[in-house]
Amino acid sequence: MHTRSMFERNYQDALPLVLLIDDDLVTREVTATVLTMNGYAVHTTKDGAAAVALLTPAAGQPQPLRPDVILMDAQMPGLSGTQLIGELRRRSRARIWVVSGSDPPSDIMAAADGFLLKPFSAEALRELHQCGKLETGASLVDGNDPVTTEPVVSAEILAQFRKLMPEPAVRQVYETVVADLGRRIEALAAAMAQGDHAEVRRIGHAIKGGCGMAGALEAARLGALLESFDISGDNQLDNSADLLRDLRAAALRLQNMLNAEMPA
Repeated sequence: MHTRSMFERNYQDALPLVLLIDDDLVTREVTATVLTMNGYAVHTTKDGAAAVALLTPAAGQPQPLRPDVILMDAQMPGLSGTQLIGELRRRSRARIWVVSGSDPPSDIMAAADGFLLKPFSAEALRELHQCGKLETGASLVDGNDPVTTEPVVSAEILAQFRKLMPEPAVRQVYETVVADLGRRIEALAAAMAQGDHAEVRRIGHAIKGGCGMAGALEAARLGALLESFDISGDNQLDNSADLLRDLRAAALRLQNMLNAEMPA
């Protein structure tokens, strides 16, 4: 079980204690970092089962976690969706907000207390907590226009990171993004070769969410295309090869930006 206590609650007690559940490493780390640097206390888990365990009294555990807000990704392997929401409700009085890069299924929306669209800001979480109603949170950056001239990284998000944390920590965020993107590209190539449509869409969703939170605009846009891409049919082979090539190029440009902007 992967659990991190990101911040000791020795001040700003008005802010809610947050439990973040997301299977994507980049999204989990970036979200936790942004919230922590804004004064939130954050615990993270990589799946629903680990989150349920945190909320359940057990021998050797002084007391279960009692979060005020639970943020859960809409799409995760294993215990997820409405089933996870039911398990969380049986163990916690926390508000449960779904976070996703696109509109979640209607049954999940109905079961949850709120919805935040990735990428979201700490201010969006604060506003949602204060008003306590279902709404879409404000994004860190407007990344909806699929233009081909977008920068490798959002200048706005990079500036926010630099205000929140020292330069070595900012570099670590993007090193994590680059490493994770490399792993996902290899998995994507294998899924495309096998014609595994569901896995291609799942990887695309993860890339869109993780890179979007880090402001890696080019990679996030390509992830969104992959999430909706149909690789069936011979006429799609060239297109899938093009997307894979573009994603590799985006990862290389992200690494080059990192080396130029934040040399080790």
